[in-house]
Amino acid sequence: MSRKIVSTTQAPAAIGPYSQAIIAGDYVFTSGQIPFVPSTGQLVSQDIKEQTRQCLENIKGVLAAAGTSLDKCIKCTIFIKDMNQFGQINEVYGSYFPSDPPARSCVEVARLPKDVGIEIEAIASL
Repeated sequence: MSRKIVSTTQAPAAIGPYSQAIIAGDYVFTSGQIPFVPSTGQLVSQDIKEQTRQCLENIKGVLAAAGTSLDKCIKCTIFIKDMNQFGQINEVYGSYFPSDPPARSCVEVARLPKDVGIEIEAIASL
């Protein structure tokens, strides 16, 4: 199976030895997106709703660069620092997937890169 690297300025640049996404066959696998604003490289805000929104906007940018969209998401994985914020995260997340949402996992973790409150990764079809 061939694979193609996806790179875009519509999401934060990779901060390590990884690609923003890989196209493999008919699928796109994104790397985890943290809530950094692509144009500034800075955290969007301390607010978990704004962080969630920024993660999803970054995923939208990566998927668009790959030739697909959130509508074609099959699976998302959400990593959060505080499960007490799940309701706020879910509210924003749900607004991006108003019907036929993808499968999803959500796990609380001890720490995330750059000490953000959330990271989201996605798998989508082309």
